[in-house]
Amino acid sequence: MRSSASSRTLTEAETERRGLRHETLFAAMLATLLSMAAFAYCYPRGMLLLYGDAVAHMHIARRVVDSLNPGFRQLGSVWLPLPHLLLIPFVAPMSWWQSGMAGAIPSMMFYVLSVAGLYRLARFWLPPAGGVVAALFFGLNPGLLYMQTTAMTEPLFLCEVIWSALLLTACLRALSSGRHRHAARMLMGLGLVLLAAIFTRYDGWVLTFLEWLIVLRGVWRARAWKSEAGGAFVLFTVAMAAAPLLWLIWNARQFGDPLDFMRGPYSAKAIDARTTKPGSPHYPGWHSMPVAALYFLKAAELGAVPLRWTNVLLWLTLGGSAAAVFGWRKKCLLPALLLWLPVPFYAYSVAWGSVPIFIPPWWPHSWYNTRYGMEMLPGFALFLGFLVVWVTRQMERRWPSLAPLALLAAVCLTIVDCSALMRARPLVLAEAVANSRTRIPFEQAYARALNQLPQEGRILAWTSDHVGAYQRAGIPLKRTINETDYYQWAPALRDPAKAAGFVIAEDGDAVAKAVAAHPDGLSLLNIVCSTGQPCVRIYRSNATAAGDSITQK
Repeated sequence: MRSSASSRTLTEAETERRGLRHETLFAAMLATLLSMAAFAYCYPRGMLLLYGDAVAHMHIARRVVDSLNPGFRQLGSVWLPLPHLLLIPFVAPMSWWQSGMAGAIPSMMFYVLSVAGLYRLARFWLPPAGGVVAALFFGLNPGLLYMQTTAMTEPLFLCEVIWSALLLTACLRALSSGRHRHAARMLMGLGLVLLAAIFTRYDGWVLTFLEWLIVLRGVWRARAWKSEAGGAFVLFTVAMAAAPLLWLIWNARQFGDPLDFMRGPYSAKAIDARTTKPGSPHYPGWHSMPVAALYFLKAAELGAVPLRWTNVLLWLTLGGSAAAVFGWRKKCLLPALLLWLPVPFYAYSVAWGSVPIFIPPWWPHSWYNTRYGMEMLPGFALFLGFLVVWVTRQMERRWPSLAPLALLAAVCLTIVDCSALMRARPLVLAEAVANSRTRIPFEQAYARALNQLPQEGRILAWTSDHVGAYQRAGIPLKRTINETDYYQWAPALRDPAKAAGFVIAEDGDAVAKAVAAHPDGLSLLNIVCSTGQPCVRIYRSNATAAGDSITQK
């Protein structure tokens, strides 16, 4: 009889696992349809290249394989390397780089994995209805649907955050139930996801440390040191410690300073110092974590619901968090509560890390870094799922016939909210449009001027600020001598006419200064100017061996 009962239990558990696998697969299929629909809307409207940072991410990936000095040093020092490494296979075809499709393909895959992962994460604690509410709120968010058509890092990092919480929860449950071999497998998966997070965004470093502490607590409480889980924890610890150290070594070796990403010429502090006018007031939240937290939360709310519902969303999420803590307190909730981590992280980053956030309703009434608020989307979605399930359970006790109607109302409100947000234009899309209003017309005019040049001949130019012009013109980066060509750049500036067949100077850049200092042998061909942007002057070299003097070493 005992054997029969045990067999029945195993069969029920296997049936439940298969059912959950099918539910997750169905969520992934629906997310795929949503992803493709968003791409079909954004692609023909030229929306994939609205973000300057998306263009820059593809530029970094492209120059690894297409430059006078191709190689991994082209990855730079400030932005972490994984997003660019993942883009390399997609930016190699010229047409995919030009159109922005190179950035959309991986981001769309990460979006699908995120939706499926969030549904699966919710199902650790909630019935299918709660998982549906969480997945719908997250997957239907118009801002996320737009961002997953671009080369921005948000879709990748959200995927890593969700799957790290999922694998951490599975690991802790396996440890608590004595399934140490299964815990070891989950821990290895968690390690891979966190390694990816470490090399994607710097908030991944803080996330990794906190999840390491939670795993340490789980292994300690389970007394699993001498099991497979204990060995996996040692490997996990070594890998998590080595990854940031490798990035410090990379910065020290390539750029002479292990903290170049924090204090180098392209760091957030250096950019803030260059762009802040002397005597002007500091941005909101500067050296004030409470104000910084308010701006971050408001950006997160505006990205998730229409303006009139922003405060309501925060209170509902807090209520869902409280319901989770009191109603599911014995079910490994720490991974879920980590979804609140973006609040203190970005409050500190805005206050002390020179990373401002501007939102339209509050001073200075502009758009800047609003996309950081998207990191609260998994938390909003999951804790709303907790709240809906808790409310329906309370209603089942008192008004059983009304509980299904309450659940249906929650699903409908989620869909209505997302459609209203879409009609009002998502916050991150509004930022992209506002901040590209002068850049894109300028780069289009710049690209037309580039296309008028002969197809042969080297081009000396500073490309980082407006590489979108070269992208749109379809000019290979290896045809240019630019600031990332560490052997050719400095010699070229000493004698521009002999360095390249064409010299392009943008007001105030290094090439413009070189042309002013060494104008001999150059004749002006064209000037490109546009409202709100500097002018670009295109020169032809009259030197006999133009473009052949500076060779690759």
